[in-house]
Amino acid sequence: MDLLEAVAIGAAGVAAGGMNAVVGSGTLITFPTLLALGYPPVLANVSNNIGLVPGTLSAAYGYRRELRGQRARLLRFGTASLLGGLAGALLLLNLPGSAFRRIVPVLILTACLLVLLQPRLNRWTKSRQGAGSRTDGGVPVWLGVLGTGVYGGYFGAAQGVLLMGMFGAVLRDDLQRLNAAKNVLASLVNGIAAVVFIAVADVDWAVAALIAAGSTAGGLIGARVGRRLPPAVLRGVIVTVGVTASVFLIARS
Repeated sequence: MDLLEAVAIGAAGVAAGGMNAVVGSGTLITFPTLLALGYPPVLANVSNNIGLVPGTLSAAYGYRRELRGQRARLLRFGTASLLGGLAGALLLLNLPGSAFRRIVPVLILTACLLVLLQPRLNRWTKSRQGAGSRTDGGVPVWLGVLGTGVYGGYFGAAQGVLLMGMFGAVLRDDLQRLNAAKNVLASLVNGIAAVVFIAVADVDWAVAALIAAGSTAGGLIGARVGRRLPPAVLRGVIVTVGVTASVFLIARS
């Protein structure tokens, strides 16, 4: 790895950390960057997942006050996230690399669509707060969290948007508290997947370290500065990068 490549990966990590703090989907910055630099898709996904774990943990820690009183919810949904993340990671490692190359463009485009729809989902979530359930939604929501965990363990972009859309449709609670729970669940998914990858997969540790350092710094910067930027601009950047990455992958397959 030369100096220019290292700078590019570190900068992508900073951008991903900042975007995760503001609108999420930072994977749509780091993963395409690694592909453009010539890293194989599965190696890029594994190294990227491990590198972004510190950023998700920082986000969860930043919402620690909103997590008060949510122990039972986190224990219930946390089991689903851990099982889903484990299943997704094992799918990634056991399906052939050609399957991942075919599936990922669809996942990226789906994530881009979710990012575009996020403002509408947020408005819908607010409108549903008064009509939602005071419970945690029972088995259907647990299964939804499980499915989101499988997706997150396999690829992961926009899993937070999926969780917030589902929580907002069912649970009657403050949005900041739901977002805090979402950050913890995403951390569990990414963390268990990272453990699996570290144990049995090939990891480019230089890439993972650069993304880890960048995403941690980017998360701090995003929390302080990113909120001043128009969210529409950030979403536009994410979608542009995501669509470009999808076209790139389709052209290579």
